[in-house]
Amino acid sequence: MGEQGVGTTHAGTRLVDNIEKVIVGKRRVILQVVAALLSGGHVLLEDVPGTGKTSLARALAKSLDASFRRVQFTPDLLPSDLTGVSIYNQRSGEFEFREGPLFANIILADELNRATPRTQSALLEAMEERTTSVDGVTHKLPVPFFVIATQNPVEQHGVYHLPEAQLDRFVVRLKLGYATMAEERQIVENQRTAHPIESINAVASLGELRDEMQGIPSIAVETNVADYIVRLVHATREHRDVLLGASARGTLALYRLCQAVSWLGGHKFVTPDLVKRLAIPVLAHRLVLKPQARLGGTTPDQVVQNLIDTVEVPVARLRGAE
Repeated sequence: MGEQGVGTTHAGTRLVDNIEKVIVGKRRVILQVVAALLSGGHVLLEDVPGTGKTSLARALAKSLDASFRRVQFTPDLLPSDLTGVSIYNQRSGEFEFREGPLFANIILADELNRATPRTQSALLEAMEERTTSVDGVTHKLPVPFFVIATQNPVEQHGVYHLPEAQLDRFVVRLKLGYATMAEERQIVENQRTAHPIESINAVASLGELRDEMQGIPSIAVETNVADYIVRLVHATREHRDVLLGASARGTLALYRLCQAVSWLGGHKFVTPDLVKRLAIPVLAHRLVLKPQARLGGTTPDQVVQNLIDTVEVPVARLRGAE
C-alpha cells in the first residue's frame, strides 16, 4: 500500500494535505503523525533544531481549530506548571482549580528530556490516563488529547535521559530530517512574504476527528497479519543484541497505527508490507540494547530491520481486497 493513494475523503487525509502546505516534502511523517492522533497515541519527534517540529504541531492544531499549548521543558519546570494548581479564593472561602497548559487538545512538549524525572512523570500520567491529579482530585483532560514531544538527539548537556517507561508511551518515534535542496528552495519561496502557517485554515472539526477515531477499529487485520505483528514484537525480546524488548504495549501500538494508516489510505485492511514499513518507527525506541551491542555500534533501528528481514512474512489472505 502506498501513501500516494491518500485522498481527501476522510477528515484525517484533509489534515495531511493541509499540513503539507506548511511542512514541505515530509508527507510520510505527516501521515504517521495524523495516524498516531487517530489511533489515540502520542508522538516523539527526535531531531535537530530547525527541521519544522514546532511548525508541524502548530499546523496540526490550526487545521483542526483545536486548542494548542507549547510547553518549553526546562530543569526548573515543576509538575504544577503542567497540571495547574488549586488557589484559595478568599471571597468564596473555597479552593479553585486553575488549569495548567495540559488542558488543551494538542500539546507540544518541547525538549522533553530537559525536564526532571518528577516533571516527566506528571506528563506520563496525563499521556496514559488522560487525567491529571492535583491535591488528590482527578481532572479529566480534553478529547482528543495529543502530545507531540521533541528532543534533540545530539545535544546532551543539561538533559535527563528519558526512561523506558516514558518512551513506551509514545506510539511512534519520528524524524523530520533536513530538507533536500529542492525542498529547501521551495520553503524559501513559500516564506518570501509570510509564513504559510498564517494562511491555512481549519479543514476538519474535532467532532469529525472523534468520529473517525471511532471508525479506526473497523479496519480489518487478518489473523495471519495479526500473528505476524505478534511474532515480530516477540522476536525483539529474543534477539541476541537486545537486553529489553518491546512490551505488549508495543504490539498494540503497531496494530493500531497500521489500522490508522490503512484508514488514511482509503484501504479496508492491513497488509504485511505496511507492518514492515511501520515496525522501525513504532518499535525501535522501545528496545534497550546490551552494552556490548551499543559499544559495537549496533542501533535499535538496525535490530528491528534485521527482524523485518528474518521473521517470516505471511501470505495475506484478505477478504474484500480491492
